[in-house]
Amino acid sequence: MNPDFGVFIPPEGPPYKEIKRMTQLTEELDYHSIWLSDHLHGMYENQGAPRYECWTLGTALAATTKRVKFGQLTMAVPFRNPALTAKMAATLDNITDGRVILSIGAGWHTDEFKGYGYDYGSTGSRSTRLEEAAKIIRLLWNEEKPSYKGKYYSIDGAYCSPKPVQNLMPLMIAGDGEKRTLRTAARYGDMTNYAAWTGTPDKFRAKTEILLKHCENENRDPDEITKTWAAFVFIDESMEKATEKMKKRYEGITWTQPGKGLVGTPESIRQDIYKYIDAGTNMFILSFLGGEWDKEANLFKEEVITNL
Repeated sequence: MNPDFGVFIPPEGPPYKEIKRMTQLTEELDYHSIWLSDHLHGMYENQGAPRYECWTLGTALAATTKRVKFGQLTMAVPFRNPALTAKMAATLDNITDGRVILSIGAGWHTDEFKGYGYDYGSTGSRSTRLEEAAKIIRLLWNEEKPSYKGKYYSIDGAYCSPKPVQNLMPLMIAGDGEKRTLRTAARYGDMTNYAAWTGTPDKFRAKTEILLKHCENENRDPDEITKTWAAFVFIDESMEKATEKMKKRYEGITWTQPGKGLVGTPESIRQDIYKYIDAGTNMFILSFLGGEWDKEANLFKEEVITNL
């Protein structure tokens, strides 16, 4: 079975009208889903760069579309009470007739936590928050009036009505922590994202093997979990042009390294995709960064996906 392909649309920089246009083109091209990041500060140029809040933006965009699904890469659990997050997701799932994917992670950008007054805590505390949040979200989606008391979060006879339209609204657990995060994914996740924008097929396979071990310990069928990989994409008809796009984009940037992602012609990128599929990838989330967004989204759809 061929994998699904979603498109990451950065909520930083472009005005809303342009983001809406990109969203509607993504749906016209019949991509599976649209993904938005959950950051409060600018990430690419400077921290003061214009950036829209993830859930508000996703809700507005969902109202302008009819078919495409919406996910986040990824909502930081400490930013929102998880019971309220479950309610928000169920509400939007009803409004969109079942087009919501909820993706949660522990959060990592310390400046945002400091700037907005959130307690960053230790890696262990954020891992515990993530697991408690996943449990609470599942309880609220599945039970009528659940109660739960954890170290950081609790609910006491909480209602989540109406329930999600989807019988099993997908919950993505994002992050690559081998001891805690992947165990949480095995317990509660329908989808995973081990590490956005980085990693090789061999590293993806290694993380998948660890997830499979957790699934075995939790008596969970690993085939129930969609394993996603998010990729920077630099695509063009020629390898030289694609490589030139990548080098231009990465010039002066320190948050990633050249050579990461999908770089090349449609044919070379197809070969890279086969390697990730062989490593266990079920879905690709694509971020077109070559400076010709419309052309690249069209080229990938028509020359890569169609010919898989």
